[in-house]
Amino acid sequence: MAGKRTVLTAGLRRLAALLTEMRESVGLSKEEVSGRTGINVTTLYRIEQAQARPQRRTLMTLLDLYAIDTDKRRYVMDLLSDAQKPGMSRPYEDNLSEVYSAYINFESAALSARHYETSYIPGLLQTPQYASAVIDTSMPKLEAAVTESKVSARMSRGSVLTKAEPLELWVVLDEAAIRRVVGGHEVMQGQLKQLIEHSKMNNIILQILPFAAGAHPGMLGSFTLLDFPQPDDPELVYVEGITGDTLIEGHLEIRRFGVIFDQLRAMALSPRDSIAHIEQVAQDRERRG
Repeated sequence: MAGKRTVLTAGLRRLAALLTEMRESVGLSKEEVSGRTGINVTTLYRIEQAQARPQRRTLMTLLDLYAIDTDKRRYVMDLLSDAQKPGMSRPYEDNLSEVYSAYINFESAALSARHYETSYIPGLLQTPQYASAVIDTSMPKLEAAVTESKVSARMSRGSVLTKAEPLELWVVLDEAAIRRVVGGHEVMQGQLKQLIEHSKMNNIILQILPFAAGAHPGMLGSFTLLDFPQPDDPELVYVEGITGDTLIEGHLEIRRFGVIFDQLRAMALSPRDSIAHIEQVAQDRERRG
């Protein structure tokens, strides 16, 4: 059932990586662990791939086999408790893809996000009206209740920008996103106004990549780089696409996206000039009505 699926969270990913490291440190294969404990090999695979949360007794059995000391055992059990907590996406998971649900949970635990967007205002900075207009373009068309749920999920995500230790967000936004009219004149003007207000927050850097910059390495598509406060949590890249969303790990891939983002921000207008550019676009549109 969709409502009971295991959705990836930062805590679950950290637990899976640690269990893999423990098994490898004692030189055991999954098959050998299965033979000694009776735990199914498929179950072990799913646990180590963060596709399933281990039951408490399963975890205790593994810790006994790996001869884990008291302090580390306590840390692992704390990770299990953390992994069992419902993620930020939980209220909306029936209407969200598994990857997007995982991304929302990672975003809520992240220290910072570097986001490049080609076509529309990033979800964290959208107004409800703009978000509804964007989601309404889905093919096939969604039922009104599903659209409403997706909009609610997107608005709830915005809390990461105003919590006690807010997400540090750096956005490079293609000029097309502020010029394309989404939802009509009033919706777009309201969105540009909110974008300007968001850009004045201390934890948000917004840069516009103007048409005048010409060809650039971000033309292939949008992406987000997430960094985490815990050293055990490696960076992630989230990529959206027509064929589906993807979460990417791995040093070389992460580094490639990091280099691309650095090139994009170097080609973009400064934050101050970006605000002025958005204000000019809004003024021009207001004069045209």
